[in-house]
Amino acid sequence: MDANLRFWRAEGQSFFQRFLLWADALDPLLLLKSSKEIKRTRLLIQTNEKTLSEPTQNNQTKQAFLLSLSSVHPDTDKIIPVLFRAPAFMPITLPLVIVSSVQHQAKHSFFWQFVFHTYTTAFTLINGNGTPKSEEYSLRQKQMVLGLGAVSYSACVGALPLMFMNRYALKSPLVQLVVRKLLPAPLFGLTSAFTVTMVRSPEFDNGIHVMDRNGKVVGVSKKAGEKAVMETALSRAVLFGTAFFLPEVFMYFVQRARFVKNPRALPPVRMFVVMSVLAGMLPISFSMFSQCGEIKRADVEPEILASTEETEFFYNRGI
Repeated sequence: MDANLRFWRAEGQSFFQRFLLWADALDPLLLLKSSKEIKRTRLLIQTNEKTLSEPTQNNQTKQAFLLSLSSVHPDTDKIIPVLFRAPAFMPITLPLVIVSSVQHQAKHSFFWQFVFHTYTTAFTLINGNGTPKSEEYSLRQKQMVLGLGAVSYSACVGALPLMFMNRYALKSPLVQLVVRKLLPAPLFGLTSAFTVTMVRSPEFDNGIHVMDRNGKVVGVSKKAGEKAVMETALSRAVLFGTAFFLPEVFMYFVQRARFVKNPRALPPVRMFVVMSVLAGMLPISFSMFSQCGEIKRADVEPEILASTEETEFFYNRGI
């Protein structure tokens, strides 16, 4: 078992522990660390004799693990490209969320949602489970085709309400409320979950590695792969559904109570609210399920059970 997963097992047993870890690991300043520093940190962690069966007390060691968690894939042991590391997720998605939420033309909405889903889908693919598969090259091709299809479909679904409203000149206050205020949250939540499910579908088609409590791989489980993908899809739906819903609710009360007198001040206030909600929801959504996922003995395939007496198994859930 990779040191990152051991760390999550030791220090991320509860939601609150995981939230605090992600709040630190999402620090954008970690993106400034060089590859040499990351490799040096990984070497230090891997040669450390500490088994991580107990929570880490040394602050320097914890900082080293935070850099490892944010920069290194636990299955491949490779450094993740800078733009697709966890600390880069909010700085990149924030402007895309803001721009996507204020579009009034269907073609502009489609374009920005296409860009948004392209990035989040690539992030999901790179940070997914890295269990080696046969015909790795063809698998990557399949994931890219699935991802492109999911991105295109999601962007079309997101722009469809605006297209109908503009095409048929539906200008009533009720239609405006539904299309511009109420629909974006569930649509972005559902389409975000959909792209995760599609691009990572080979994980529950082919299975992922499951390990015993000592970190030894005991088999490949499709049920664990399905669990990992569904948990990640749910967390992504919660993240972006909330990121679009709460700002609309807040801005409604701000305008109703006339807290902001100058109409020109509303867009900056809205941007600040979206940024605050996304910044708060990101560690929450990442913390909903542990990175070192668990699956009970009764839930895995019989062929795995035949080779071990373990009662629970562990796997890399991915982000």
